[in-house]
Order: sequence, then C-alpha cells, then structure tokens
Amino acid sequence: MKFSCIFRLLALGPLFGTLLGCASTFGEADSLPSEPVATVPSAPVDSNADVPELVPVSTGQYRLGEGDQIAIQVFDEPDLTMDARVSASGSINYSYLGDVQVSGKTSVELEQHITELLRNGYLVNPAVNVTIKEYRPFYIGGEVRSPGSYPYQPGLTLNRAIALAGGLTDRASSRRIFVVKPTGEEFRAALSQPIAPGDTISIKEGFF
Repeated sequence: MKFSCIFRLLALGPLFGTLLGCASTFGEADSLPSEPVATVPSAPVDSNADVPELVPVSTGQYRLGEGDQIAIQVFDEPDLTMDARVSASGSINYSYLGDVQVSGKTSVELEQHITELLRNGYLVNPAVNVTIKEYRPFYIGGEVRSPGSYPYQPGLTLNRAIALAGGLTDRASSRRIFVVKPTGEEFRAALSQPIAPGDTISIKEGFF
C-alpha cells in the first residue's frame, strides 16, 4: 500500500512541474506593459468654410465709386472747395478742371491727383484734402421685410443690415445668405460678416 502511494506521487511529479511552469509564464505575461494605443486627432471643423476673412472697411484703403459723396478742400482757396457726388461715369465736375476721374481711387490717391492737376498752371503749392462725406449705398433683397438700397454706415455687419431692412421674413433661411461684391465675387456669408458700400445681399427662401 505504501509503495503504491509513493509510486503515484512519483508519477504525478512531472505533471505538477508543468503546471507550475505554465502558471509562472502566465504571471509574467500579465505583468508586461501594454502597447500604447495610437490615436488620430480629428480634423477641426470649420463652420464658416465658405466665408472669407472678415475685413472691415478702412477709409484709407476704400476705393471711391458711383454714389459716393466727397468733400474737397483746398487751403486758402474757397473757390476750389466743394462737395461732389461721384457720377455713373465715375467722375466729378470740378471747378477750373472740368471732369475729374474719381472712381477706383482712394481718398489719398485723389488728393495727389488733384494736387498735380492744380499745380499744372493754377497753383504753386496747393494743399488738398479729400474726405468721404457719404458712402454709396448697399443693397439687400430676397426674404427681408423691406428690400431695397440703404445708406452704408461704418462698422456695418450683415446682421445690422438685415435689421435696417426690417428683419427676415418667416420664409427666410439664415443659412442661405449670400453677398455679392462690386467686383462680382459671391460667397455665402455669416451674420457677423462686415458689409461694404456697394455690396448686394441676397437672402434665399428656406426649405420647409
């Protein structure tokens, strides 16, 4: 009987050794550091992808056009001091000089142009100052309560332009508002978009 028990223990010895070795292997595998999981950052969502950079109207960079009213002052020359509105041809009628082309020039460029014209046979050293008294209007149409043309106001935004036109109608879409620049460029605009003189705003009807 004793010899039988000893024989069984000796027979089971290799099996116990194998089990202990597996347990040790599993323990080592559990203790190994896990591989870091690579994450790919999601691309930022641009909610205003169709909207150009917001650039307010700057008097120094603003180019004159039809409908703008300007004031021309020449120091010590009251006969040459006048107000004028730019005509459809882009010119004004100026004392002694006749028609002077204005459209496309900034106020500083127009000052230099008039200075050169007056210096050529009229004044020795003219001091000319040009200011913008009234900007040409902007236009708004489509789904607003009072479409039409409105005088431009410095700092005007699309949201304020809509308010001047009485607000949106019940059928208007706040997502389908377009601005057309005098150059012909057209883009979808956000409500914070600055509006410039001569811009045309078109507000489309929403889908219901």
